[in-house]
Amino acid sequence: MHRGVYPRIEVEGGPAERGRQYGEAARERVQRSVEAYGEVFAHYAGWDWERVRAEAAGYRAPVEAYEPRYLEEMDGLAAGAAVDPLDVLAINVRTEIMFAATARDLSRAPAECTSFAAVPSRTADGELLVGQNWDWLPHAADTTVILEARQDDGPDFVTVVEAGLLAKVGMNSAGMAIATNALVTAADQGRPGVPYHVLLRALHDAETPADTMTALGRRERSSSANYLVAHADGIALDVEAAPGDYAQLFVGYPEHGVILHTNHFANPGFDGRDVGLVSMSDSVFRLMRARQLVAEHPRPLDREFFERLLADHAAHPHGVCCHPDPRLQPADQSATLASVIMEPATRRLWVAAGTPCAAPFELLDYGGWLDKPPAVRRDVRAFAA
Repeated sequence: MHRGVYPRIEVEGGPAERGRQYGEAARERVQRSVEAYGEVFAHYAGWDWERVRAEAAGYRAPVEAYEPRYLEEMDGLAAGAAVDPLDVLAINVRTEIMFAATARDLSRAPAECTSFAAVPSRTADGELLVGQNWDWLPHAADTTVILEARQDDGPDFVTVVEAGLLAKVGMNSAGMAIATNALVTAADQGRPGVPYHVLLRALHDAETPADTMTALGRRERSSSANYLVAHADGIALDVEAAPGDYAQLFVGYPEHGVILHTNHFANPGFDGRDVGLVSMSDSVFRLMRARQLVAEHPRPLDREFFERLLADHAAHPHGVCCHPDPRLQPADQSATLASVIMEPATRRLWVAAGTPCAAPFELLDYGGWLDKPPAVRRDVRAFAA
């Protein structure tokens, strides 16, 4: 069902102040997130909320060691939303809790995302395109927001995210764009480290593509994930990450000018046990279908092509455009909740709030808003043929 564009929340200032503004503006949605994940964690991990909060507390020290500002943001967010700081930390480690449970029980995991990037040589207007479908639990349709952040201490950024979480898919004033996919391996055991959504937040602070690799590799990560990172200069790469340090980062590059990714490891360098092949078994078929559609489409690729790709129903209900599977109990159903396409060079973002087969893509033009000069001065132009 089409809901119209998700609420837009603008914040500014330092970390604690931005967090407070975010929490106040999204208070009801943050509280709904906390309530909903109480039910989700009970279902997937068998934990009551006190157990969840106790487990979440173990992540405070790794987050503070990684970047204290992100803990300040979460604490400010909790104050603004009138919830306990551990409640906010708990929903920001929801991946670590849920996918650790999935690694123990291979029978189920929520359906996840299909992401893409097309470099300028493959696009109609010669501009990089990046985007994804975000597939997740249906309750998040009532909690998603578009967070627009002006920072005193980093690039300004926009992210489409569940209320209370730090970041998800988005782009920043330095020309970086981020898409992502959940992954899960047998090594996902919920050991405290840097959480997935904290790393996504860090990527929105990156000013160069090199910054993204530093952000992903400088501390031990707690969980698996895929990070598709791109820059307005036309650069795109894919980083599959397993729990651990920089040695568990597996980098992929565009093939024929395109990156496509779903919810399993595709890099031949990965030699672990990929639980996602079983728990998110639709992943291999979504990737095959996306590759098929790209291969069958004559050059050049454009935004309208990717809108159609993201709305594709092959292998319904678990296609690229995901719909709830009526064979599953409600707690195990998933759906595409947002579809996002970004053009980082022009700072334009198109978002469909719901399944893109029904919800129209609406343009959010940040060309004037994401105009903060980068800290790294750019004195050279990228090569142009």
